Amino acid sequence: MKFLYLLILLSFPLHLFAQDPSSTTEQQLEDATENNDDNETDDDSFLQQMQQFLKEPINLNTADATLLKELSILSPMQIQNLIAYRKLFGNFIDIYELQAVPGWRVRTLQRLRPFVTVNIKIQLFNSLSDRLKEGTNTILIRATQVLEKSKGYKLNASTATNFYPGSAQKLFVRYKYQYKNLLQYGISGEKDAGEQFFKGTQKQGFDFYAAHLFVTNMRIIKSLALGDFTVNMGQGLTQWQSLAFKKGSDVINIKRQLAVLRPYNSAGEVNFHRGFGITIAKNNLEATLFASYKSIDANFVADTLNNEDYISSLQTSGLHRTKSETDDKRVQQQLAFGGNIAYNKSNWHLGVNAIQYHFKLPINKQQSPYNIYAISGKNMGNYSIDYSYTLKNMHFFGEAAVTNNFNKAFVNGLVISVDSKVDMSLLYRDISSKYQSLYTNSFTENTFPNNEKGMYAGISIRPNDFWRIDAYADFYKFPWLKYLVNAPSVGADYLIEATYKPNKQLEMYVRYRTETKSKNYNPYGQIVTPVIDKPRQNLRTQINYKLNAEITLRNRVEMGWFDKKGNNAQTGFLSYADILFKPSRKKYSGNFRLQYFETEGYDSRLYAFENDVLFSYSIPVFYGKGVRYYLNVNFDINKKLSFWFRVAQTIYKDQTIVGTGLDEINGNKKTEIKCQLQYNF
Repeated sequence: MKFLYLLILLSFPLHLFAQDPSSTTEQQLEDATENNDDNETDDDSFLQQMQQFLKEPINLNTADATLLKELSILSPMQIQNLIAYRKLFGNFIDIYELQAVPGWRVRTLQRLRPFVTVNIKIQLFNSLSDRLKEGTNTILIRATQVLEKSKGYKLNASTATNFYPGSAQKLFVRYKYQYKNLLQYGISGEKDAGEQFFKGTQKQGFDFYAAHLFVTNMRIIKSLALGDFTVNMGQGLTQWQSLAFKKGSDVINIKRQLAVLRPYNSAGEVNFHRGFGITIAKNNLEATLFASYKSIDANFVADTLNNEDYISSLQTSGLHRTKSETDDKRVQQQLAFGGNIAYNKSNWHLGVNAIQYHFKLPINKQQSPYNIYAISGKNMGNYSIDYSYTLKNMHFFGEAAVTNNFNKAFVNGLVISVDSKVDMSLLYRDISSKYQSLYTNSFTENTFPNNEKGMYAGISIRPNDFWRIDAYADFYKFPWLKYLVNAPSVGADYLIEATYKPNKQLEMYVRYRTETKSKNYNPYGQIVTPVIDKPRQNLRTQINYKLNAEITLRNRVEMGWFDKKGNNAQTGFLSYADILFKPSRKKYSGNFRLQYFETEGYDSRLYAFENDVLFSYSIPVFYGKGVRYYLNVNFDINKKLSFWFRVAQTIYKDQTIVGTGLDEINGNKKTEIKCQLQYNF
C-alpha cells in the first residue's frame, strides 16, 4: 500500500510543487534534532535574530565579522573575503556586486538576500539615550494545549502519588524592547503543561522566569550582558550554549562562529547563564569576563548513613509537574565564572578560554561502568586555546582543551575552496573518555564532546548553475563504554545529496544517508551482552515549486531501513504534501500539511520539520502507522497586532493508546492547538 502511495505522489506533474526559501535551514534543524537524541530545543534566539534581520537588514558596507557571523550562513572565508574586498574597492553599490567577491556563490546571495542591504549611508553613533527611546516594544503571548486528556490529569489527587496537579495548557509570555542590534532588554515567563499556576508549588505564577539587558558597540564595550545570557567560546569544547549545527546537508558548515556573549530570553530552562558578562575590544584585542550564579534542577539524595548529601544527576527537562519533579527543582546551586582573551588579525585569530564551576552539593553519579569518568565532585573546570588561520583559499581552525585534571580534547578543521565549483571540509576530533564539560556543543557524533575520536570529510560540487552535489563521510570510534553500549565501539556515517534548481520556481533534491552504529543485543540473556553493528539507511526525495507569487507547494517522500539484513529488521515510510499561501499586501497567510507515515518500530523512526507560529517550530518523531495533518493561520489585525493559530492532529491506525506513563491517552488520536498574539508598540 505504501509503495502504491509513493508511486501516485511521484507521478504528479512538477508544476504542482513549490519552493520553500528556507529549506536549507529546515534540514539543518531536522538534523540537529535527530543528532540530539530527539530533543527539540526551546531556545528560539536563532529565530528571533533572523526575524530582526528581516526588519533591520545588515548593512554589508559597515558590518564587521562578528555581526556577519550571526547570520549563520556565511563561511569563515566568505566573511574574510567580503571585508578584504570592501577595504580594497570601497562600498558596494548593488547587492549583486557581491558575486565578484571571491568564494561568494549565487546560492549564497539567494539565502542572504532577505537579511542584508548595501546602504551607502554612514550609520552615526547612537547614544544610549537614543537607543532607549527609538526602539520597538513587543509583547508575545502563546498558549498550547493537547485536547485529549492524558492519564496524568485523570488520576485522583487524594489517592494517587504521581499525577499532574496543574492545567493542561502550556503558556509562554515575553516582553522585549529592541533597538536594531544595539540594545535589547526584556522579561519572559513560561509554564509547561501539567505545572501549577499561581497555586501549589508555583505560587509565583510561571514556573520559569528569564530577564536580560544586552548592549553592544558602546565605544570600547563591544557587548554588555546583565541577567540571562549565553556564552560561546572556541569550537564548543569548553562552552557553547547557542544553537549550533552538526552533520547535515550543509557539508561545509562545520565551524563554530558566534560572538562570545549573546542575550537570552527563551523558554529553555537550562542552557544559559544568569549574572553579568562584558566584552571589551580595542584595536585587535578583545577580552570577555562573565560570572553566573543560579539554582538548577538535580536528583537530590540524602545520605543518612554518612551524613553527606549528594546529587546523583543533573536534570535538564525543565518539567516541574509531579511531586518527584518538583522535589528536584533548583536543589543544586551552581556558580560559574570565566572568560576569553582573543587577538584578531585580518587572516588569523588566537584565543584563550576558561570556565570554572562550583556546586553546593557534590555530584556522585550511579555506579555503572559507563559512568566511571562522569562528572563528579563539587568543582570542575575547562580551559582551552582556539585558533584560526586563512591562507589563500584555505581556512584552518581548531581548539585544544583540558579539564582541571588535564584530561584532553582536540578539534581541528579545514575548509578549502578547491576552485569556483568545488568546496571541501575536513575535521578531526580526539576527545578523551575522561574529558567532561557542561553546556557544550562541539562538532561530534556524541551529543556532548566526550569519549570520541573521528574524522569527517565533506565536499560540495556545483557542476553548473542548476546542479549541486553535497556529500560527507564520517568515521568515528568510542574508546570507552556508552549508555546501552557495553564495549568500545566504532561507527560510520555517509550522506550524498543532489539538488536541482533550474530557476527560482523549482527546487528538488534527492538524499541518501547510511549510518552504522554499535548497540547492545542480547535476546537470549547471555551472561556477557554482545555488542553488534546496527546499520540504518534513509532515502529522501523532496520537490518544491513556486506556483505563483502567492502559492507555494511542497512534497516529500522518505523511506528508511534499520538493520536491513539482521534479525531485528525494520522499515519506515513517510510522505507529506504542503500548501503554503502568502499573498502580498494581504493581512492573512497560512499553510497546510497532510502526511502519512508507517514504520515497524522506534528504530525505523523518521523526522519531519513542521511550520509553526512565529518564533516556534516543531520536529516530531514518527513511528507506528498513521496520518497527520496541521493547519497554520496568521492574521495581522492591524500594523501593531498579529494573531497566529495552529491545529495539528495525529491519527494512529490499529492503536487504542497513544503515549506512555502519565502522558498516556486512551484512543488513537492526539490533537494539539496553539494560539499566539504579538503586539508591537
